[in-house]
Amino acid sequence: MHRIPRDLSGRDLCKLLERFGYAITRQTGSHIRLTAQQLTHEHHITIPNHDPLKLGTLNKILHDIAESLKISKEKLIQQLWD
Repeated sequence: MHRIPRDLSGRDLCKLLERFGYAITRQTGSHIRLTAQQLTHEHHITIPNHDPLKLGTLNKILHDIAESLKISKEKLIQQLWD
């Protein structure tokens, strides 16, 4: 069981999500918009460019991405930090 890092910045999370096909599509102020083309749809997620991300914010982002990828949040966390 992997723990979610407590010191992850928004920019670092964007880099990690590239392996799942997410790419930065725009940045407005301190918010970064990522988009991934998936089999049946596009998924957009907005990540605050904060350092570090608040744990609740990070948890919600990971939950949304896992739901879009149709995998568990635990599996997503394991794949991101392995």
